[in-house]
Amino acid sequence: MAEPALELRDLNKAYGALTVTDHVSLALPDGEFHAIIGPNGAGKTTLIHQISGVVPSDTGSVWLGGHDVTGLSLPDRVHRGLVRSFQITSILPGFSALENVALAVQAREGSSFRFFGRARDEARLNDQAMQALEEVGLGKRAGIRAGLLSHGEKRQLEIAIALAARPRVLLLDEPLAGTGPEESAVLIALMQRLRGRMTILLIEHDMEAVFALAERVSVLVYGRIIASGPPAAVRDDPEVRTAYLGEEGG
Repeated sequence: MAEPALELRDLNKAYGALTVTDHVSLALPDGEFHAIIGPNGAGKTTLIHQISGVVPSDTGSVWLGGHDVTGLSLPDRVHRGLVRSFQITSILPGFSALENVALAVQAREGSSFRFFGRARDEARLNDQAMQALEEVGLGKRAGIRAGLLSHGEKRQLEIAIALAARPRVLLLDEPLAGTGPEESAVLIALMQRLRGRMTILLIEHDMEAVFALAERVSVLVYGRIIASGPPAAVRDDPEVRTAYLGEEGG
């Protein structure tokens, strides 16, 4: 039996007396699109931080393709194929969209960031960067400074930067946050195109998008997974309905 692309084993994180993630275990096979939902304060972003290496877990472990990556830093996890986008868009606003992605390609290949100036001149880096931009629908915006892009376009650029790292597992932390209906539609279509090409773990508040995209959904409440399964089964779960009573979205 193949090892899961991503496996969480009994992850725990507490800040003082506050338990944020509580014995979280989850296994995602290769190519699965999995969503984690939950009320505000459920621990979703902390969990993504633990998986990506931003925050160390108190106990438990993270496995990537059968290898324990718990002790690895965020950059080392990226090099192993565990790549995330951030809830708050993180780009270099003074650089063009193309340069932002080319620098990500350069980083993937192990080049030092002190060679900023060379990225724009190297055809090989730019060709790969352009391919990622075309993939997310920003090919015609390649020369625009990233800071001048719309909010939705910045989200697209962030995903292009993540794709440039050639992820085996892609962590998407609220990619639809702050987007309008048209921007959301573009991003949802992009995520649809990525389905099956890699394992994707999505944190998202937009329930309509979650149930349209995900093959499996896990519900995190007070740091614990209370339900996990196909979207229809999770939506009809009485405990999930109780947890969301009076809540807006996830």
